[in-house]
Amino acid sequence: MFGQVLAIAAALGLTYGLLRLRQFILTYGKSQRTSVRIHLRPPQGGGGETVMEEWPREIEFVPLATPVSAPLSQPSDKKQWEMVSVLLGGVLLLSGLEVTNAQNQGRFSGSFPLPTVTPTPTPTPRPSVYGRFGPAELYDEKEKKDEKSPPEKTDSTIIEELKQMREIMQQLQARVHELENQLRNAKSSAPVAESNVNEVVRTTEVSAGNAGKAAQADADRSVLDFFRGTTINLTFDGYYGYNFNRPVGRINLLRAYDVSSNSFSLNQAAVVIERAPDVEAGRRFGGRLDLMFGQATETVQGNPANEPRPQTYRNVWQAYGTYVAPLGKGLTVDFGKFAGSLGYETNYTKDNFNYSRAYFFNYLPFYHFGIRASYPVNDKLTAMYWLVNGANQSEDFNGFKSQAVLLTIKPSSRVTLQTNYYAGQEQRDVNPALNPGFASLPTQPGLSTDVIRPTPDGRFHVLDAYGTFNVTDKLTLALEGDYVINRTFKQAAPARVWGGTAYAKYQFTPKFSLGGRFEYLADRGGLFSGVTQDLKEHTVTAEYKFGEGFLGRIEYRRDYSNQPFFLTNAPGLLKKEQNTATLGLVWWFGRKEGSW
Repeated sequence: MFGQVLAIAAALGLTYGLLRLRQFILTYGKSQRTSVRIHLRPPQGGGGETVMEEWPREIEFVPLATPVSAPLSQPSDKKQWEMVSVLLGGVLLLSGLEVTNAQNQGRFSGSFPLPTVTPTPTPTPRPSVYGRFGPAELYDEKEKKDEKSPPEKTDSTIIEELKQMREIMQQLQARVHELENQLRNAKSSAPVAESNVNEVVRTTEVSAGNAGKAAQADADRSVLDFFRGTTINLTFDGYYGYNFNRPVGRINLLRAYDVSSNSFSLNQAAVVIERAPDVEAGRRFGGRLDLMFGQATETVQGNPANEPRPQTYRNVWQAYGTYVAPLGKGLTVDFGKFAGSLGYETNYTKDNFNYSRAYFFNYLPFYHFGIRASYPVNDKLTAMYWLVNGANQSEDFNGFKSQAVLLTIKPSSRVTLQTNYYAGQEQRDVNPALNPGFASLPTQPGLSTDVIRPTPDGRFHVLDAYGTFNVTDKLTLALEGDYVINRTFKQAAPARVWGGTAYAKYQFTPKFSLGGRFEYLADRGGLFSGVTQDLKEHTVTAEYKFGEGFLGRIEYRRDYSNQPFFLTNAPGLLKKEQNTATLGLVWWFGRKEGSW
């Protein structure tokens, strides 16, 4: 009977010890994986009988916690483990079992024999429920006999209880593994959560104490956004030309820009500021301003033959605003002063094959002021319409509005064709008030009221066509044809100009190229040159590009006519030809790409 009591006490002590061990592991065992293994074996050399031979030889309790951070070698952890070791060992000793204790990095093994119990008549101290010797509580045999003995437990009952304990421990282990997985998931999402927290903190700081800095940052961002979509571009174009006729006044006739001989000259210096529309970015409007200075300015926009007040707009080469209307594929509308599109060549030297300009560039309108609208019909066709003051007129000098229809055709990626028709009335109805002094009327000076009688009412028509052919990546050809007719009065005899130009350029290397031009212009009635004649010219230009933004050109040009026309070194003596050699240097800077 007493042996059974001791066995029950041992089981209770073992249960309590394991519960205390579980509590400790849940509290302090986060740094190491912990396991408890108990070996049960019969007594060695005791000579007694084995009471519970059916017990399992080994019972193992699997880990109760997972490693987190701190190693078990911490002194506080060792003390706690030693406490548990003593606790478990004490329980087993009080249960009358033989115990051996070995500590190895948090692992314990208790080996004890299954006892052969012999009742002892002498009183013994009873262990307290905490596994320590409490107050001496002595029991004599009479008291023990009077006590009600607990019901005896069979071996199978104890084994069943141990199995139930094992199942409980396995359930605890499953729960611990579940908590481990939740912990891992929480750690993996911690960076995102931390980022969100940091963002909230930053936002709070800005709204609470950094409102001024945020406003400054927004202002800086708006400035950067403006310049990201805006280009500021500069160009400087200078030359030295020599006319072998050595003309009086050092003048090259029929030249648009390179008008001076035997002189270092400024062709033009220009500033181009452009903010083009960007529909994809939600900006449907834009604008452009070109300011020009130099000899080219006097040619293209300082001519009093066309401008009532040339001094007012002389340095403004282009100034217009743009709006892309949400109609179909986008209708682009410009209002202001813009460069003409009649003729193959353009204002800026870097965008042409040669340094000098052709006759037709010098004759066809340089610029217009008014409205132009363009619409991309499809990928191959773009249509444009103009309603303007007239040819080379910032201010209208007759009250009649000129019109133009232009078609751009791209049958392939290597071919571009342009067909233009322009019609207007290009005769003034008032005499200009040049070099104005004090205004004769309460208005701006230079505005004239000197009406011409009879008022000219003739029409001016231009039919212009040209095409570009990129034969290969290195060879580019271009052709241009023009027909112009003008009448001063509706019933007057017409004056005509017709002819054509052929261009070729071969890019030998990325830096070096040769360009050529041949031109014929028939001037009937002196509409271009003031004399009825047939004009021809051929030009050869060698170009070397030192880098993107700087190039030099050496050019030879010969002009000739069927009439004596060109100046010589003798006043009044004219020749049928003039030959010139020119060295031109062009610099340009800015983010604007392609032709300007």
